[in-house]
Amino acid sequence: MNHEEENHENIIENLNHSGLSRRGFLHGMGGMGAFLGMGGLAGSAIAAEAPKDADGKVIPGFEKGQDDPNAAKGWQAVSDRKIRVGIAGYGLCKFGGAFFYQSHPNVEVVAATDLDPGRCAALAKAVGAKKTYPSCEEMIKDKSIEAVYIATDAPSHARLAIMALNHDKHVVSAVPAVFGFEAEGEAEELFNAVKKSGMKYMMNETSTFHADLYAKRLQCQAGALGKVIYSEGEYWHDFGSKGLPGFNPKNGKIDLNGWRRALPPMWYPTHAMAYYVSITGGRFTEVSGVGTAGLYPEYNGGDNQHKNPFGTEIAMLKTSEGGISRMGGSWDMKNAHGEQGRVYGEKPHDKNVSGVRPPLPPSVGAGGHGGSHGQLTNNFIESILLDQMPIVHVGDALNMTLAGVIAHKSALKGGEWMNIPQYDL
Repeated sequence: MNHEEENHENIIENLNHSGLSRRGFLHGMGGMGAFLGMGGLAGSAIAAEAPKDADGKVIPGFEKGQDDPNAAKGWQAVSDRKIRVGIAGYGLCKFGGAFFYQSHPNVEVVAATDLDPGRCAALAKAVGAKKTYPSCEEMIKDKSIEAVYIATDAPSHARLAIMALNHDKHVVSAVPAVFGFEAEGEAEELFNAVKKSGMKYMMNETSTFHADLYAKRLQCQAGALGKVIYSEGEYWHDFGSKGLPGFNPKNGKIDLNGWRRALPPMWYPTHAMAYYVSITGGRFTEVSGVGTAGLYPEYNGGDNQHKNPFGTEIAMLKTSEGGISRMGGSWDMKNAHGEQGRVYGEKPHDKNVSGVRPPLPPSVGAGGHGGSHGQLTNNFIESILLDQMPIVHVGDALNMTLAGVIAHKSALKGGEWMNIPQYDL
């Protein structure tokens, strides 16, 4: 590989550091010129409504990017049917309104819910829902709703997804699929609910549609990489001394004593883990974890709501194809920021394999987290319309999530190797 090709590869693998639209870059050498020509735009103005942490920093993934005029190029409708969708959750990140369900041509958003009446009203307004419910549980009982988007607090994802599947509704959930101390039991229940119901289940793992990851996914599918020998993924986000607000079930508010307080990084692992699973479709089979003492007082040596002493955690993993991975999460490292990863196979990256992401309906934006929001929504809706497997199906979702949960358990036990349960339809 010559120097120019090395620079091209490095730019692809580090695109997610910038706030730029990525699709145009991947259309070929013309995209290279466009990227270099717009280099001064990286890190441009942040949207006023972008969610921020307690120190006023924009949460990674919500940086303002440039709209891509080529995003809809080549898009064709697969159906004129509209899926009736209910949306739950409008918390700190306003995820319920950030994934373009309200503007997708094959969606009618019929209901919205949030436990807080003010947030519920704001969500309904943002997505154009005429009907509201005081809770997701009540909304799920609405027989007219075909699919639900669960954008609630992480501890409730599995419980609500299982309930919705048992009510014969398709489900798309924010990350992670299962959570914390209950994760392994929840995984069994969630898998059985998907299998029994026959409904579609997808986890909205945003890294899956990062331009660099998706390009590597296409490389892998084309056989260009061969066996993936080594992969690594990272989710770095310094929460700061004040922490990051989250939903607090004790008072129903979003505050600094919510579910995110002293959260083990490996309980929120999928932004990193996708840099293997979403590329190869393979599985993590064993894991050994290590952690470092949390920098901020809330960790208090493990005397906190999650009994967690670690602010940074690193997992070493064995893969189903005989490779190795290093996956990391951190809430307290300085000058570390964002979601990123690298993948290396026994064959070199083939520049002749297109890395272009699928076209989007003209009314659907690319959105945050590297232009992944619109892609995830379109993939989920098309999986229903075409009766096909969503891109992050239950097997992928559970493998990524459980790999992290068990890595944390391993770290607490001094790094012993532990098996990861396997769930695949």
